[in-house]
Amino acid sequence: MFIENFLFGFKRKKVFALVGESGTGKSFRAKLVALRYGIDFIIDDGLLIRDNRILAGHSAKKEHTFLAAVKVALFDEKSHRDEVARKLQSEKFKRILILGTSEKMVYKIAARLQLPPPSKIVKIQDIATQEEIDKAIRTRRIEGKHVIPVPSIEVKRSYPNIFYDAIRIFKRRMTPEGNPRKLPAGIGPVPTLHEKSVVRPEYSKHGRVIISEAALSQMVIHCVDEYNQNIKIKKILVKDAEMGYRLVITIDVPYGIQLGGNIHEMQQYIIDNIERYTGILIEEVNIIIDKITE
Repeated sequence: MFIENFLFGFKRKKVFALVGESGTGKSFRAKLVALRYGIDFIIDDGLLIRDNRILAGHSAKKEHTFLAAVKVALFDEKSHRDEVARKLQSEKFKRILILGTSEKMVYKIAARLQLPPPSKIVKIQDIATQEEIDKAIRTRRIEGKHVIPVPSIEVKRSYPNIFYDAIRIFKRRMTPEGNPRKLPAGIGPVPTLHEKSVVRPEYSKHGRVIISEAALSQMVIHCVDEYNQNIKIKKILVKDAEMGYRLVITIDVPYGIQLGGNIHEMQQYIIDNIERYTGILIEEVNIIIDKITE
C-alpha cells in the first residue's frame, strides 16, 4: 500500500523546466514562469525555493570555484540531494520548476531529487527577446552579477558575504494559461511585487576554473582503456560549452564487438566517470568508428 501511494503521488507531481545557457536570465524570470503555470516550488542552483523562501539546500553561488558550483547545482553530493529530496517528500505540491543550462541537466536534477522527468520544457528564448538575453549575458560576463529569485532579506540572512543588490518588479496577476486574471467589477489590475536578489559569487571574483583539452583527453583515454583495452583511440576533439563540454572521439574497434549496445555503454561510462571525479558537466559524447580491425 505504501508503494502504491508513493507511486500515485509521484505521478500526480508535474515537473516543469526552464532551460537556457548560463547568464541568459533564467533566475531573473523564474518567478514569472512559476506564476504563469501555477507552480509552487522552484529548484535553482542547489536551492529549493517556495513563496520567496529558501526551504532547503545551499546555493552554488557561495562556492569559491566554478567546478564546485557546478557540483552543487547538479546536487552531486549525497547529503545535499538527500536533504532536498526529504524536504520535497514532506511537502504537498503539484508543480515544481527546475532551472538548468541544458535539458540533460534538468533531467539529471529531477532524477537525483526523486522527481518525475520534466513534462514541459520552457526555453529562455520563449520568454525573453534576444536583446534581453544579450544584455543579461553582458552583465554576467562584465560585472559577474547573478540573480537568486528570492527577496534580499532571505539572501542576506543565509549568504551575506555575496549579497550585492535587490531588484523589485511589479507584475500583473496572470492565470495558469497566461491570461490576465479577472477581478471584481470596478477594481483595476492589482500588480504583485516580486523581489529578486543580485549576488556576486566568490568564483566570479576569482574567475572560472577551466579543465584543459589535454587533461580531458587523458581522462577519456583512461576511461576507454578501463572499459576495453582493445579499443584504440585515434582522435579526441574537446568542445567547450557554457557549463560543460562536448566530446567527439574517433576510434578503431576490434571485430566481434556488438557496436550498438557496447558503444552506447562506453559513452555512458565516459560521462559518468568524468562527471563523478571532476564535477564538470559532459553535455554530449559522440563516438565515430573509423575502422573495424581484426
